[in-house]
Amino acid sequence: MSETTLEPQTAPPTLLETGGLSVRYGGVSANSDVDITVGAGEIVGLIGPNGAGKTTFVDAVTGFTKSTGRVSLHGESLEKASPHRRRRAGMARTWQAGELFTDLTVAQNLAVAVQPVGLRAMLSDVLNGSRPPADVISHALDLVGLADAADQLPGELTLGQQKLVGVARALVGGTRLVLLDEPAAGLDTHESRDFGAELRRIAATGIGILLIDHDMSLVLDVCDRLYVLDFGRVIASGSPAAIQDDPAVISAYLGSPEVDPDAVVDAAGPPAAPPQPGLDTERPSDNGHTGPASKETR
Repeated sequence: MSETTLEPQTAPPTLLETGGLSVRYGGVSANSDVDITVGAGEIVGLIGPNGAGKTTFVDAVTGFTKSTGRVSLHGESLEKASPHRRRRAGMARTWQAGELFTDLTVAQNLAVAVQPVGLRAMLSDVLNGSRPPADVISHALDLVGLADAADQLPGELTLGQQKLVGVARALVGGTRLVLLDEPAAGLDTHESRDFGAELRRIAATGIGILLIDHDMSLVLDVCDRLYVLDFGRVIASGSPAAIQDDPAVISAYLGSPEVDPDAVVDAAGPPAAPPQPGLDTERPSDNGHTGPASKETR
């Protein structure tokens, strides 16, 4: 009888790596020594309560706010690079308020994202005209399953499709890593499920995804690993299953399981009877002590 030897799974090549990333605004520490990695083809979730520093982290990684520590993409150090240089290196992001241009087609919305900037580009555009290669836009739309929507206006699409156009706009032009900041906000359960399926398709092409969202069904379903931020620090990291059972995460973010109120009543006994009219009852006084209730005077 022959034995089958299972080869150990190797970790995907690291795309994003941060080391000791910190952001301070005056005396306030928004991020403190955040160490995060995202591999090629991986979906990594970054979760935490409002104000935990998740968007600040994305701002720091993409160069939109000053930070200390290390940021690298595929081994290339980018902590001193400007946002547009980081974009050229293959790092892109979405924004919480990522509205589309309603008077432009879907393809034109993507074209805006890859138009060259600067005086030289402007002069070239005026003299010669410039149009991004159609295949670049088609590839990005195909990644999110919207290849047939190129000539439609955003208003002709569902909300879920509009969200995917926002993702495609970040993917256009050779993106290797995309950071998604609450991309599923406003989606219903069905739309969120479809959105998650498209994220898996994108990751299957080798693109790394850092996902921030409060839709825990989406996050737990599509993410390979999770990091949890609280007060700017990573308090836990690991698989979705491990994170769900982590006491620190439950206390800071996920909360305790719902308690059956009937079970509480059964355990505590029947509720106390209300006080009878005419009888003195005990109530806290203004100084915090408990004493008999005084009669009202007219």
